[in-house]
Amino acid sequence: MKNILVINGGQVLAHSGAKYNTTITEVTLDFFNNKEGFEVKSTQIAAGYDCAVEVDKYVWADVIIYHTPIWWFQLPYDFKKYIDLVFTEGYGSLYRSDGRKSENPAVNYGTGGLLQGKKYLLTTSWNAPKEAFTLPGEFFGQKSVDEGPLYGFHKMNEFIGMSALPSFHFHDVEKNNKMEADINAWIAHLENVIA
Repeated sequence: MKNILVINGGQVLAHSGAKYNTTITEVTLDFFNNKEGFEVKSTQIAAGYDCAVEVDKYVWADVIIYHTPIWWFQLPYDFKKYIDLVFTEGYGSLYRSDGRKSENPAVNYGTGGLLQGKKYLLTTSWNAPKEAFTLPGEFFGQKSVDEGPLYGFHKMNEFIGMSALPSFHFHDVEKNNKMEADINAWIAHLENVIA
């Protein structure tokens, strides 16, 4: 049995109704609920949460799947707040320290995580087209989502001991929405990476 925690970081603000990430989250939950060998829990950040319960979910999970829109090249503020509060609550359960020892404080930063052996998978949704990351001369200077804007997100998960599964990014979701194709590609990604 593999334990899966699905976290939806979508929230409502201005023209964003959080519908895209809610749909992707529902597809993900359906995928695992209809497969043998998986137990699934989920968190809808916008619906509220108890930090201690969330820490227990992280400890319970074998794989954590994050779904988040990207606003101004970062996580939405409620998702960032969730991380700040839950990870702080998780001292002693998610991490024991920053990994350094007072005898030699210059080395081993980021090695105090307690979730060794656990994995996470990041999905993001962007208005930016994929080509903004891949073509010479385009906005992101040929840096991928994972190497560029969300590098810190990956380091944060590594800090608590987890290792990354291949990310999945939904691009151009406002101007060139292709939800059905995106869902099919996402399901295929889940089959290849987790199932």
